[in-house]
Amino acid sequence: MRKHIARLLAVLAALAALIAAPGLPAAFAAPGTAAAPAPAAAAVWNPPTNLVQPLNEVWNHVESTYPNLYGFRNYGWDQIMANRGSVNYCVRWESDAPVSAALRDRIHTALKKQFGKWMSAMLDNGTGHNAWPYTNVPVNIVGWAVKNRSTLQWTDSSVDIYAGNLDGGGAPQCSPDCGRFFHQDGNYSRCPGGAARHYDQSLWLTKGLSGGFGGDWGQRVGQEYFVNTLDQENIHIFLHEVGHTFGLDDFYDWSPTGQCCFLMKAGSAAQITEFDKWMFRDFWRHLKSRYGL
Repeated sequence: MRKHIARLLAVLAALAALIAAPGLPAAFAAPGTAAAPAPAAAAVWNPPTNLVQPLNEVWNHVESTYPNLYGFRNYGWDQIMANRGSVNYCVRWESDAPVSAALRDRIHTALKKQFGKWMSAMLDNGTGHNAWPYTNVPVNIVGWAVKNRSTLQWTDSSVDIYAGNLDGGGAPQCSPDCGRFFHQDGNYSRCPGGAARHYDQSLWLTKGLSGGFGGDWGQRVGQEYFVNTLDQENIHIFLHEVGHTFGLDDFYDWSPTGQCCFLMKAGSAAQITEFDKWMFRDFWRHLKSRYGL
């Protein structure tokens, strides 16, 4: 089962004890991690003619079903804009399977590649679409969370390690003092590594989990699934959940006109399709004014 951001809003209070995930105000920029904005394209809206009607249907549905569509301030868009062009991740390893340095690095590489696929959807010939200001959005993995330190079979200090720091459900989490979800006021004074080591999202890998979940806090998928798909071009369940992080909806009970198969309609596509790309762009189109663009 997948969850989208809007449906999470009603249960955020209950989830706070169970999910370690990010929160950060629009005024904050993590020092040393920001990418310089690139020249943006003109503010235009030019989807393919055959997608105009279904895109309008989707946005009308979003406006009528999301309880706080425009008031919510922790979409993936907000996080990237707050960081001036980057995003920080914590990896939550909810498994007793050992992690070598080599596996860690492969997970980092796959995470960056898959997240980058959505960011690439915002580019036209290397230029930001519709005033999108970044041609590259670095993904920084700043921490790993495990139940037992011995699970992580490396000794270098490339990432912060949180061992035995468990949420209310017993799952390992990076320090809430460093999480955007818990500190959308930008106060990371209690984060051991300071603001630069805060995390915006969590890649939560849970042993035995089928399917996935996604929201402003990050993405949760099966540990075995993610590891077994590291070399695939598209880790499609993870990609679907990232779509939710940026506000995209699920399509369990309806399909937009003429659209049968796309990533956000679970089980119907294994990669970001043209329709997914334009839904993504449409969400940005309706939010970009909050950033003065």
